[in-house]
Amino acid sequence: MTLITVAITVETPAEVLEALRTATQQVQAGARIVEWRVDALAEDAGALDAITRLVRESPAPCIVTIRSASEGGGYRGDDTDRVSLIEAIGTADPGPRYIDFELLHLSRSANIRQKVLLAVDHARQVRDLKTSLILSTHDFKGRPNDLARRAAAMWQDPACAIAKLAWRARSVRDCIEAFELLLQAPKPTVALCMGPFGLASRVLAAKFGAFLTYARADGDPGTAPGQPTVRQLRQDFRFDAISKNTRVFGVIGWPIEHSLSPLLHNTGFSAVGFDGCYLPLPIPTEWEHFKATMHALIDFKPLDLGGLSVTLPHKENLLRYVRESGGVIDAISERCGAANTLLVEANGRLRAINTDAPAAVAALAVGMQMRAQASAALAAGGTPNSIDGGLAARVGWSAMRVAVLGAGGAARAIVAGLSLAGAQVFIFNRTHERAEAIERDLHRQPLPGGGESHVVAGRLGEIASGHFHAFVNATSVGMEGGADISGNPLPNDIQLHPQVVVMETVYTPRITPMLRMATERGARVIDGAQMFVKQAEMQFQLFTGTEAPAGLFQQLVQQALAI
Repeated sequence: MTLITVAITVETPAEVLEALRTATQQVQAGARIVEWRVDALAEDAGALDAITRLVRESPAPCIVTIRSASEGGGYRGDDTDRVSLIEAIGTADPGPRYIDFELLHLSRSANIRQKVLLAVDHARQVRDLKTSLILSTHDFKGRPNDLARRAAAMWQDPACAIAKLAWRARSVRDCIEAFELLLQAPKPTVALCMGPFGLASRVLAAKFGAFLTYARADGDPGTAPGQPTVRQLRQDFRFDAISKNTRVFGVIGWPIEHSLSPLLHNTGFSAVGFDGCYLPLPIPTEWEHFKATMHALIDFKPLDLGGLSVTLPHKENLLRYVRESGGVIDAISERCGAANTLLVEANGRLRAINTDAPAAVAALAVGMQMRAQASAALAAGGTPNSIDGGLAARVGWSAMRVAVLGAGGAARAIVAGLSLAGAQVFIFNRTHERAEAIERDLHRQPLPGGGESHVVAGRLGEIASGHFHAFVNATSVGMEGGADISGNPLPNDIQLHPQVVVMETVYTPRITPMLRMATERGARVIDGAQMFVKQAEMQFQLFTGTEAPAGLFQQLVQQALAI
């Protein structure tokens, strides 16, 4: 069982009482160990009394850590003074359950080693102590070149009860190396990747048998970059339910930290009793980053990767990857040249699927007040895999002129879906050549039953005079965490009125600058949550083989976005 450890920083004796209160709250929230980070406190004249009180009144077994500045901590005093204090803490009554000390400092001199060992149960011949040594190594810049050597040194040291390795991840791929260390560890071990790429190593510590994982208290910045809160681990990521048999899912994109997908899918897994964990997995924009990370995730069989949701900017990359891997691509993904869902089947075969297209058309149909059966027709046959027949139903679409802004993977899916539904679709993009490429691709593919797609690559300067029934933003303009959160892809001179629908695919924030302008000018608006919920429900069924609980995803999104 992997223990959640809440790390609490205490800098002065005056903070002890509040720190104990915080620790009690976090233990009640699910933490099983408290780490007292007393780097700065250790340099105070009253350090020993303050730390022994923290240990004595700790609401759970505790770790005392005085981290040196050379390994990312706040202690800048003399090492001799530090180890003397550690010796006094470890031999006090009661002593902490663990003392954390750095591998590199322990090996600096025989005197330092002797004093540290006197504080832990390695020295039982001197006194029957109950304090054990966590021997640790940290690198806040990146993966140390001698990581394997450090791990071996800690595993071979008889004084080391628990080995801890932590480094700043350069990519999600570093997490795989952390898992490999855990699988080969001959003694209790902690292997964690810090920073935005390292979350998977913290959440999936339980899957790979780590002794513990670190978390922070609510409202606290934490003691290392990338630490989730205790609440996030247990509620958002289902930490208590994770075992070696848990299947792993996730959302990949860049940026990804504002995605609501983990909340929806993990809550859905709990609701239907599915043994899965869903994680945000950031991958930078370049194809090589994407390809290398996908290889690492799929090829590492102990991960049990079941599937991925794929968002900007990787939807076209996903299609390319599955095609090059000899996988299966569904018809709508082939048609639009982009996919947003990856399934990894039991036999290892990859499948690329697009749920964006039916979700976008269904959301727009509702917003345009088309016949109720228009949305239902999009899922002919009842599964996301039989999309094409439903989209071709063309219920009420033939007279509709729709402007789609963007030419990325999401735009391709929306244009393909609308063209299959029978709408007249016009693509507007800053790089006109990309819009023309979508037009050419779709014109090469006849519609089911014959005929050609009505898809036109328009020029941005002409969008205001196009007399459109609907505008759909399929760019990241206005997205929280994106490059242009205050931007609006529609020109200021656009003519809007109550018969025009303006639809957003961005859902954080719920009201983007484009939707705000559209509302002020009297147009009907569809926020990005509508499409997001519909495509997520389809993905959930693909991942689990079970329908998402009725209304659950909509409710969660409304709560998260305060709709």
